[in-house]
Amino acid sequence: MSYNWPMAYTPPENVQKILKKLPTKPGVYLHKDKFGTIIYVGKAINLRNRVRSYFHKNVDSVKTQRLRREITDIEIITTESELEALLLENTLIKKHRPKYNVRLKDDKRYPYIKVHWKDAYPKVTVTRRMERDGSRYFGPYTSVWAVHQTLDMLRKIFPYLTCDRVIDGNDERACLYYGIKLCNGPCIGAVNQQQYRNMIQSLMDFLNGKSEHIVKSVQANMEKAAEELNFEKAAEYRDQLKAINLVVSKQKVISAANADQDVIAFAREQGDACVQIFFIRYGKLIGREYFMLEGTEGETDEDVLSEFITQFYDDAAHIPREVLLPNQVSEAMVIEEWLRRKRSTKVTIQVPSRGKKKELVQMVKTNAQDTLATIRQQWAADRSKHVTAMAELHEALDLPAPPARIECYDISHTQGAQTVASMVVFVQGAPRKSDYRRFNVVTVGNDDYGAMKEVLTRRFARYKDSLAGELHDPNQIGKPKKETAWSLLPDLLIVDGGKGQLAMAMDVLREFGLDEEVPVAGLAKQEEELFVPGKAASILLPRRSEGLYLVQRVRDEAHRFANTGHRKRRAKAGVASILDSVPGVGPKRRKLLLTHFGSLDGLRKATMEEIASVPGIPVEVAEAVKAHLA
Repeated sequence: MSYNWPMAYTPPENVQKILKKLPTKPGVYLHKDKFGTIIYVGKAINLRNRVRSYFHKNVDSVKTQRLRREITDIEIITTESELEALLLENTLIKKHRPKYNVRLKDDKRYPYIKVHWKDAYPKVTVTRRMERDGSRYFGPYTSVWAVHQTLDMLRKIFPYLTCDRVIDGNDERACLYYGIKLCNGPCIGAVNQQQYRNMIQSLMDFLNGKSEHIVKSVQANMEKAAEELNFEKAAEYRDQLKAINLVVSKQKVISAANADQDVIAFAREQGDACVQIFFIRYGKLIGREYFMLEGTEGETDEDVLSEFITQFYDDAAHIPREVLLPNQVSEAMVIEEWLRRKRSTKVTIQVPSRGKKKELVQMVKTNAQDTLATIRQQWAADRSKHVTAMAELHEALDLPAPPARIECYDISHTQGAQTVASMVVFVQGAPRKSDYRRFNVVTVGNDDYGAMKEVLTRRFARYKDSLAGELHDPNQIGKPKKETAWSLLPDLLIVDGGKGQLAMAMDVLREFGLDEEVPVAGLAKQEEELFVPGKAASILLPRRSEGLYLVQRVRDEAHRFANTGHRKRRAKAGVASILDSVPGVGPKRRKLLLTHFGSLDGLRKATMEEIASVPGIPVEVAEAVKAHLA
């Protein structure tokens, strides 16, 4: 179907000149708007024919119609082959994230499990970046929580190193994790280097779906230990076997025993698209992930699938022998050749028409449809809740309008050291993480009020700078304002800290002449009271109101974002252990806590009452631990 313009369309003069000089070689083209922003990246076997097609009298989609309205410049990059054009297009889409391209939703890198295999005693960590450093990678995963949950389970089976010691086997004492059986003690020579590396190899096999030989090995070791009357060691192997079986029980055999397949399908509805992947290794389903896509409106199924495959496998840790798809993809032979080069052996892209493989694709497609339906229901429910929440805040705080843009600020430090402040932004009731900002506080120490003053001063100074930049740049006159996190004022500013922080925020707003423009509220933590200027009494939102839930989500997100920044800054400053700075916690109590909760993450999730229930931990120490780990 083609779409006629309601009136004659003439490209800008500079675009007309570019169209006349286009080469007939393969390559990549970048469409830009009047700000110089790249709004679309495409590839072509023949650049001249492809780029000119955007400016024909009839265009092939509403999306193309919208796109060409904004094109004021075109950049051309020629390549030697169609494959080079494919790779360059993918790189540029990931770099610039043009709004008209199909792309993975969320501007972020997905997490991977990284095994530092080149090290003599490899560690296992989580990373969002793959490098050519001799390490082995597994992923990507869509949920970092799921990655850490997987590692928590794996560590009970394969107790790998997490410390920074130089391992020579001659240390006099092992760390606490050896005592609680979450490390097998290579530092003290409890295992040698080859034994440790064999364990890590088994861990990697396990992640790849090869578990049968591991189960048999642990079973044999358990029986041998029992025969030798080493019941404590036998119990350790028994616990390992239980953990292994817990994971293996979730890995269903759904294909041929030697199958190494990714099965991909997707669902689309009203501009939304969800891709589902099943990862099959040695015939077993070892994992599945879903990915939401943006920019799919007006695109064919073939193009959507092609764009996803190139973006996903560009960063995938493993390229399977076979990729099963629901339909053909654009440039299938080129993509197949690219995957073959990445894997270094043959890779087959197949669209099965019958049999077991066809059933697998249909099963994945059904999962994609179910996932998309669930997500869309959640979005619809959230939108309804967000509208209600903003209306409630509008009324309760007597705001001039419902707060479409909310900014919240929080401070995090350890006894005044490595102070970090957060600015989180919610738009229409949902977090806009691209507008989040962190501030390293430099002018004060253990002074939350002074820290808040510094942060808000820096924030609104950036706002004034953005206005001044527009006024002094003649090129911006008459053009739409290009919005940034700094150039927009909030409809509601929330400071975490009650009356004192509210007064500090008002002082800063008055300094910038914004006290009449920016509504502000202080949130007291204990009763979750809101304080606003000019009212002595606090405002208590109904306990089950959507308005209160929104304020709590904003506050909790600001708290999380500040704490994450503080922990990173503290780690850079060389703080060896979070528990070292807790009053009343020495080596004995540290061991008690880690033994009881298994890890710092487990301790962090525990309530104050659960910490105080540990024998030998007084209530006041539990309170101090909870405060430092919050």
